[in-house]
Amino acid sequence: MFTTRPTLQGTFGMVSSTHWLASQSAMAVLEDGGNAFDAAVAGAFVLHVVEPHLNGPAGEVPILLAPAGGRVRVLCGQGVAPAGATAARYRDLGLDLVPGTGPLAAAVPGAFDAWLLLLRDHGTKSLDDVLKYAIGYAEHGHPPVGNVGAAVEKVRALFETEWTSSAAVYLPGGRAPRPGERLRNPALAATWRRLLAETARAGDREARIDAARAVWRSGFIAEALVRQSRRPTLDTSGERHTGTLTEDDLAGWSASYEDPVTYDWRGWTVCKAGPWSQGPVLLQQLALLPRELPAYGSADYVHQLIEGCKLAMADREAWYGDAAEVPVAELLSDAYNAGRRGLIGAEASYALRPGSPGGRAPRLPAWAHAPVAGGARGVDPMGAGEPTVAEIPAGPRAGGDGATPGGTAAGRSGTTPGDIAIGADGATRGDTCHLDVVDRWGNMIAATPSGGWLQSNPVVPELGFPLGTRLQMAWLEEGLPNTLTPGRRPRTTLTPSLALRDGVPVMAFGTPGGDQQDQWQPHFFLAVALRAPVRGGLDLQGAIDAPNWHNDGFPSSFYPRGHQPGAVTVESRMPAEVVAELRRRGHDITLGPPWSEGRLCAVARDPETGVLSAAANPRGMQGYAVGR
Repeated sequence: MFTTRPTLQGTFGMVSSTHWLASQSAMAVLEDGGNAFDAAVAGAFVLHVVEPHLNGPAGEVPILLAPAGGRVRVLCGQGVAPAGATAARYRDLGLDLVPGTGPLAAAVPGAFDAWLLLLRDHGTKSLDDVLKYAIGYAEHGHPPVGNVGAAVEKVRALFETEWTSSAAVYLPGGRAPRPGERLRNPALAATWRRLLAETARAGDREARIDAARAVWRSGFIAEALVRQSRRPTLDTSGERHTGTLTEDDLAGWSASYEDPVTYDWRGWTVCKAGPWSQGPVLLQQLALLPRELPAYGSADYVHQLIEGCKLAMADREAWYGDAAEVPVAELLSDAYNAGRRGLIGAEASYALRPGSPGGRAPRLPAWAHAPVAGGARGVDPMGAGEPTVAEIPAGPRAGGDGATPGGTAAGRSGTTPGDIAIGADGATRGDTCHLDVVDRWGNMIAATPSGGWLQSNPVVPELGFPLGTRLQMAWLEEGLPNTLTPGRRPRTTLTPSLALRDGVPVMAFGTPGGDQQDQWQPHFFLAVALRAPVRGGLDLQGAIDAPNWHNDGFPSSFYPRGHQPGAVTVESRMPAEVVAELRRRGHDITLGPPWSEGRLCAVARDPETGVLSAAANPRGMQGYAVGR
């Protein structure tokens, strides 16, 4: 299989992330004697600085961790809806959807507390040790990738006229950040320096970390976040709103551990976060595979994966969420998926077809029934340009009757690499970042930090970073598993993966990409699992580089919740005969740029030899793996 880079191999430590500075900072921690969890925390805080359009401290992160000799755990860094964030309250404001930007869309921030809880419980380094890299890049500057400046240009008018605190950071001197010039965020550096100073005398390593978590929840950081939430802010609704976040919301929430959801497939056990994420979607896609798989990469193979994905995503829409009990066992059972598998025919399906696990009747949000009309099909989810009026659906009025509403949404055509999936109003469609680490002791971690984007909310001037917008993924229609509910997590698209072989952790992987994350990951996993290993290890780079695709045959998780039945975007380097056969079967194919689908990172460990491996995505020209 052609590869753009080698699969790295060594025995000391391996890191893969979506930005080379985060990868190398994490590797520096390993070189300094830290373990994989220390390294991941350091890399994560660097990602906040160097990919501010993709994640921030007030965003969220699901983490899958496998301590050497221990069991796999999920660390949930997804905050809940504030106590005042009720669906009725938002509907009373005349809203059909939670806005895609602004303080109404802000959940309780989760990322910071999750990373510090990981450091306290599983790391060895001090808070100073892991924050110094992020502080250095924020204080002294870093040369930004081109997409940072492109993201700022998309929202320049908003920053200059409304979100002026954001312009102060990201339009210094009236210019967007440029590659080769240093981008600084002195307010962020000052925030972390003040945090370290206020906790310097708190006690031992663990006590100091807990003191920092307390400052976030009830100290100067919490005070600034609440002040920002109370400021009237222009959002994607076209109106100015204040948020619902309060001091009590921040003080009452902390990150937490839980068991992963798992599925066994041909000697592998794949671990994912629960149905408050979309993680089980990947597992159900494995459960939907036939006993005899079509030839890898063939039209039959791609058709099987596309159609299986549509069925799993339909079940996600009907059943996933934190506001109701989710029948996960039934959704992943062999009997249920045998019946679902029978729905996959020779032709492409255009209907959204949720199942009835345990005999329960499925219920889709009314918005999911909105028809789609006109426009080119397909979209590069990492490169959607600014939305036009025709692209934003009128949608249903929230009524909960399940009737087919009015409103249409035109599809968006594929775009060129380097374009940003951000509208002029700040609406963002699924971009984020990822980080994997494995160390010489066998500790392994996969994490997908996101939210708190620079385009999501105005920068909090005292802190140097904005609030997040994850509540946009919850529905305002009552009685759904993902209805906006105080104290409940909005269903997120963030979905890192960890795979065991014969019960032993072997591989950590994941990708940015919103709804596409668990479309790109199954193809990657199967490319690893089905193809012969190279050089005594897994062919991680070959699996990442393989031509990939995604479909849009289900409602988007992001505002304005578009839906494009039958639309499939494939990389143009997919074999022409495969593309032609998919079209013959009725798939509405858009040829995207040759390197436009997928942003995967991966690390692995051979439990027999102790050899470590890593690979990173060449698409976007910024993901890198490092190690030795």
